Amino acid sequence: MFFQRWIVISGLLGLLGGCLHAPADIAPTEPRAVREVTTYDRLEGWAEGDPRPGFEVFRNSCRAIGGREPWRDVCAAAAEIDGGDRTAVLRFFHTHFLPHRLQKPDGDSSGLITGYYVPNLRGSRTPSQRYAWPLYGPPDDMLRIDMRDLHPALSDYQLRGRVEGRRVVPYYTRAEIEAGKGALAGRELFWVDDPVELFFLHIQGSGRIHLESGEGIMVNYADMNGHPYTSIGRLLLERGAMTRDQMSMQNIRAWARDNPESTQPLLNENPRYIFFRELPGEVENPPGALGVPLTPRYSLAVDPRFVPLGAPVFLATAWPMEERALRRLMGAQDTGGAIKGEVRADFYWGLGEEGGHYAGRMRQQGQMWVLLPRTAGAGD
Repeated sequence: MFFQRWIVISGLLGLLGGCLHAPADIAPTEPRAVREVTTYDRLEGWAEGDPRPGFEVFRNSCRAIGGREPWRDVCAAAAEIDGGDRTAVLRFFHTHFLPHRLQKPDGDSSGLITGYYVPNLRGSRTPSQRYAWPLYGPPDDMLRIDMRDLHPALSDYQLRGRVEGRRVVPYYTRAEIEAGKGALAGRELFWVDDPVELFFLHIQGSGRIHLESGEGIMVNYADMNGHPYTSIGRLLLERGAMTRDQMSMQNIRAWARDNPESTQPLLNENPRYIFFRELPGEVENPPGALGVPLTPRYSLAVDPRFVPLGAPVFLATAWPMEERALRRLMGAQDTGGAIKGEVRADFYWGLGEEGGHYAGRMRQQGQMWVLLPRTAGAGD
């Protein structure tokens, strides 16, 4: 799962004939988080926790944000700190940062925390009866339109579409791509042996393809078709296929095994389709939206309208399927198509089965405090 914010093309939207999010003559406004400045002694678990892993994640983020305000000075200061000295690290944060509690417009400071991971898939560079489901790179017939060229207020938006006659129309949906639509022949990166695992790769945004030779290759989000995301888990809940307590990635897999004829139609109800790129062989953890490698159990995907990418975030939630508290300093290093809202995050659990064990079961409430430089106003 490693996406920016997108909106679907509809006749070029806005200035070119209709807008999904706002009328053509009204520039969409950027909502801002309700941030309440607080003190470290109000962060339950801060004093007892170990900030050193989160500090190293912040130093990694400085590779991307350290050259611009308001991060320049704090990143320079972080470079001088002994990251193994817990007291020095605590002093660094107390000196340079103020904690801001994130809350919704109604004052509620609790929000949904989910998890994601890097799945393992079995695949091949050539199709066969076993390896029959393709993993595509971006198609040649898909337009990518940067809205900043049309209006400065739309600079955060990019559109996806295709040309049909003299019209620009939405790019093909998942169902249409599965039916063979789109200029995707020759864009296959790999072929895998399980369409459900491929679908979950689309949701996670990154994965490792394990070839029969023993080679493992990391693939990462490259683009998408511009359509909105629809949760198949929500659809299964609405149809009574499982209860909310039963809802997990593992149980969705089990449902698919038990209902093979209904699986592909269900998957096609999510019209969003993801295209990938192959990463160099030495990559162990994929880059997030910030452009630096994610750190298992210490990187978060957030909504960048409310949490600046690169900022340290103190998270207070619970371990998946447990009552045990999970409180730690993490880094906002990624975004996600379903990660929307002031108090909303996706917890990166890492690679393979262990990462999937926790990520697939994580769906609980939590609180978030973003740490912003004392010299910054809003911090972004």
